[in-house]
Amino acid sequence: MDVLDLAHVENVFGGTDASATIVDGDEKQLLEAAILDEKSDDTDSDIDVFIPIPIPIPIPSNAAGDPRERYVRVALPSFQNSQTLDKSHLSSTSPRHSPARKGKGKMTSIFGSRSLSQSQSSQNTNTTSPLANDNTTLASSTDDEFESEENPPLTQIQSLESRANNRTASSDDEFSNRPQLAHHLQNDSSILTLAVGDRYIYAGTQDGEIIAWSLASFELVTRLQAHTRSVLSLFLSPDRKLLFSSAGDAIVNAWCPTTLQRKYHIYSTYDVGDVFSVAYSSQFETVYLGAQNTSIQWCSLKDSTARPTPNPERHPDRRNHRFFDSVQHGGTSTPRPRPMSRSGAEQGDILEIDKAHMRQYAHFGYVYCMLMVRNVCRLVDADEDMLISGGGDGTIKLWQLSNDAEVGITEIAKLGEDDAESVLSLAVDGSFLYSSKLEGVIELWDLDTKQKLRVIRAHKGDVMTLQMGWGYLWSGGSTGHARKYSTVQYGQYKSSSNFSQKYHCVNRWRAHDGRILASAITTYNGQQFYITGANDNSVSIWDITGCHTGAYKNEDVQENQLVKSLQEFVAFKTISSRPDHAEDCRRGATFLRTLFKKHGAVTEMLTTEDRHNPIVYAKFKGNPKTAGERKKILFYGHYDVVPADDKQKKWIIDPFQMKGVNGYLYGRGVSDNKGPIMAALYGVVDLVHEKALDSDITFLIEGEEESGSRGFKDAVRRYKDLIGDIDYIILANSYWLDDEVPCLTYGLRGVLHATVKVDSKHPDVHSGVDGSFMMDEPLFDLTAILAKLKGLHNRILIPGFYDDILPLTEAEEARYDDIVSTLLRRNPELGPADNLKASIMARWREPNLTVHRYKVSGPDGSLVSSHASAAISLRLVPNQEVDDVIQSLTKFLYDAFTTLDTHNQLTVTIDNQADAWLGDPENEIFRTLEDAIMEVWGPITDHTRRSSVPGPKTHHTPKQSISSSPSPTISSPSLKPEPTTSTTLSNGSDHTSLAATPLSLSEDAKEPEDKEDKNPKRLGRKPLYIREGGSIPSIRFLEKEFGAPAAHLPCGQASDSAHLDNERIRVKNLYNSRQIFRKVFRELPRK
Repeated sequence: MDVLDLAHVENVFGGTDASATIVDGDEKQLLEAAILDEKSDDTDSDIDVFIPIPIPIPIPSNAAGDPRERYVRVALPSFQNSQTLDKSHLSSTSPRHSPARKGKGKMTSIFGSRSLSQSQSSQNTNTTSPLANDNTTLASSTDDEFESEENPPLTQIQSLESRANNRTASSDDEFSNRPQLAHHLQNDSSILTLAVGDRYIYAGTQDGEIIAWSLASFELVTRLQAHTRSVLSLFLSPDRKLLFSSAGDAIVNAWCPTTLQRKYHIYSTYDVGDVFSVAYSSQFETVYLGAQNTSIQWCSLKDSTARPTPNPERHPDRRNHRFFDSVQHGGTSTPRPRPMSRSGAEQGDILEIDKAHMRQYAHFGYVYCMLMVRNVCRLVDADEDMLISGGGDGTIKLWQLSNDAEVGITEIAKLGEDDAESVLSLAVDGSFLYSSKLEGVIELWDLDTKQKLRVIRAHKGDVMTLQMGWGYLWSGGSTGHARKYSTVQYGQYKSSSNFSQKYHCVNRWRAHDGRILASAITTYNGQQFYITGANDNSVSIWDITGCHTGAYKNEDVQENQLVKSLQEFVAFKTISSRPDHAEDCRRGATFLRTLFKKHGAVTEMLTTEDRHNPIVYAKFKGNPKTAGERKKILFYGHYDVVPADDKQKKWIIDPFQMKGVNGYLYGRGVSDNKGPIMAALYGVVDLVHEKALDSDITFLIEGEEESGSRGFKDAVRRYKDLIGDIDYIILANSYWLDDEVPCLTYGLRGVLHATVKVDSKHPDVHSGVDGSFMMDEPLFDLTAILAKLKGLHNRILIPGFYDDILPLTEAEEARYDDIVSTLLRRNPELGPADNLKASIMARWREPNLTVHRYKVSGPDGSLVSSHASAAISLRLVPNQEVDDVIQSLTKFLYDAFTTLDTHNQLTVTIDNQADAWLGDPENEIFRTLEDAIMEVWGPITDHTRRSSVPGPKTHHTPKQSISSSPSPTISSPSLKPEPTTSTTLSNGSDHTSLAATPLSLSEDAKEPEDKEDKNPKRLGRKPLYIREGGSIPSIRFLEKEFGAPAAHLPCGQASDSAHLDNERIRVKNLYNSRQIFRKVFRELPRK
């Protein structure tokens, strides 16, 4: 009879990480109660397993308690994923009805190596534990109920051992320090495979496309119909010169990763079915294919032009299918059509794989995955490539490669048994190989000894993809969860005895709503990215920079820091128009001040009167040796935003939780004006780090711009001495005319908001009881005088209103011609040119008057209101003085009211006003901005894009139709073109679109730069010089107050939807705006 060996129990269940003790029944109940309390928390508590001890088994003599009820308590840390038990199977204290598992895997008894009886010995022949060498082999078994009560404990313990992984599998809880989602890319079909290069992310889709996104901006660069069926594998050669794709159409294509032009088109003369995997050896210049028919084939790319001409009839597109093209005796077959041409995929050499270049039955199952490795084991020379393949038969094979094409590959090792547990993915780390399998299993192999070292239950579902990077193992599962594991070679371990020192899960999170099917890792501009693709039609890019410590160190990654700061900034609901967000506005201002101070600025919070939101003042002091001689720049912006109510669920994200989608950052304020503020701030930060800030740069960021800049003027005057002398003023609070051509704004209209009110001395009365011709109705009087403000063709009738408008100069007209020609070249539907030009000029350089709304007293009904008011505005143009217009408007309204001979009273109140602004496009500040834009943006291509400047609509006469409408519509004929709003084309932007309009690879944005452009003479297209119809109250005031010229740099695109649902800014625009500010802040003070 064996003695219970507690050390052996611990060894079986986790080595030094497990703790086994003997407890009695009372202690067990207390411990179980404590376990339930711990389970109610979200903390990772230890796992406790209680195993009944058979009465015949002697126990150590020092064990206390009732010998009739004894248990082995095994305590396991929750992170011990390779040996974790499912407590749900252990709720019963009786061994009688506990489940067991049957299977063909190895079993290990915790009661020692000697048999308890002859009958039990015959049932458990494999009693040698592999754990003696720190290896773990898990049993594969199925649930079953004990058929006998005679000796249940031993079988139950074996069952628990074989199920040591189930607790992790049933708990895919997320860790609190999940990686940051850097960006989310959406597509219209499943993502089946991924590859990543130096500049692009490549994805193969279920629709047979290869899609490329820019790593710099996450913008869709191109999409190519590469195959007629699903793209199953992508492989980028180590030298980054070839991108291989394989698909369900039995074709392998090789592409240029930079242009995605096809170089080779490879196929087999055999019916190999789907090509699941592909690998390439640069040493042997040979591509290897793993196929559905269990074969591995190879094709040399050496001297491909000297190969025999392929026979088109053997091409998979022309071959008859064994089933679908079969013909019954005496039947007929419909002729197959010629294959359709695929755009962008018709170039390159066509290579036919020689029939002899195949290894039949390389696996007894599909060849799901392959790796090309070097210097990972002693089976081949360290400088030679070696192929590793995993198959549906559950085995992994190592292949030696040969220059002799007839030999091709030679099997040199086989790992695992033919158990039909498919190997789905492979990852290598030195001489260690990881393989993922079904039911959440990851196996670790030593390639030198060819031994299995460990089995890890990583996921609840299948482990579909593995990556090895930065000392960690990354896995993606069919449940949509991703996990990160420390490894024996690497990892920063905690010294606590409660943590395993190897192969424990350090992070897990929900990465997708569907099955993760592909993954990739890369480092770009100092950022570490883990990229996942899934059948939820999306790719997620996870920023894992520094996440091994549980905290992100973004200070070392400037591009990343810009986006992170903007994300934090957007989270503050700085809505100035709503008093209930006053505290949010204060917190947002404090965050901004802290950020300025963190990067070296001298900061102050400038208070305003009437408890309005404060102004954030920050000054970056230039080099003391040069700052006194250089000119000083003031950047103006605002941190307040308009409301972002999502009651109708039109936002694709939470408006105040910024998220990157398809190359854009979405969130309230990202474009107006928090994104441009961050771009300007980090433009200065770059100069500070480079020690190239020669002059003082001052920031004035107010919190009331969206509410009329309340208190801004008084605060600036009060703190003018603190602000100091200013030579140039820059702001960035506007957008391009379309989505492609950068612009510079040199003019804005002014605005005058007024309320016109007519009051009666009588209260509200009923129109039937008291209404008569003798009563002067306020609403009628108000309507009468407002109707006199405009005449024919909406001409404003205030005397002298148009007298001070500046005439159109030749230079200005040339700018309009440039704008029109550019817009029509991209959007011909905006024409004709003359009408488009007239429409733009009318909205930019001509004044206008608008009646916004009426308001009356009393409820709706048959009442005569005692007072009526109207809100009106006048848009003014440069050289129209606001004070003069106020005087003229007031006099006109009172004179018109006098002619009515009414008993009512008129009141005109000026609610808000802003001067028009006109800059000088020929001065130094605009010239410097122009040079920076041309240098950063480079040549602008002539692609059709959306525009915010629509042309006049063509007037169509509607067809007559029979209608029962009681109120027919009567329209007045007019020869005047019908104008359209500025959102005609920008509203064509579908913010929920899954696939954005792609650029070509040659047009992809220049990567964000951290150093000076090596070719400063490189020229791009000049920006469009534009004026705008809107108003910014502070710009002209700042010019007057500091005696300095101002310039306006639009950062966003026409489709940014500022003030609307789904406000966004393109990542490329944000990064490039930062570079423009950096160049301007460096060059402008020197002029």
